[in-house]
Amino acid sequence: MKKVEAIIRKSKFRAVKEALHDVGVNFFSYWDVTGLGNEKEGHVYRGVTYSTSDIQRRYLSIVVNDDFEEVTVKAIISAGATGEVGDGKIFVSDILECYRIRTGEKGGQTLN
Repeated sequence: MKKVEAIIRKSKFRAVKEALHDVGVNFFSYWDVTGLGNEKEGHVYRGVTYSTSDIQRRYLSIVVNDDFEEVTVKAIISAGATGEVGDGKIFVSDILECYRIRTGEKGGQTLN
């Protein structure tokens, strides 16, 4: 099993969510995060632009079976890319085991 973690633009969340659903990834967790990066967002207040280094993003945490890693990553990239600095990052790591709390089952079948 793999854990796919993605930090994406908040404006692209709906498109990424739909792309993941289209490839069969129907369960994941997400939350709003603030980070620092190469992109500098500017805020305008009364006609004056103020630069800030805090960038609002959405963080997704998805656990998939090994055979779904590539399609999951491709779905996030295709739906989340704008071609501009600040599109985000994807991290993939190994998951050693997974348990379903309700039944006590373990292994990859618990993800379905």
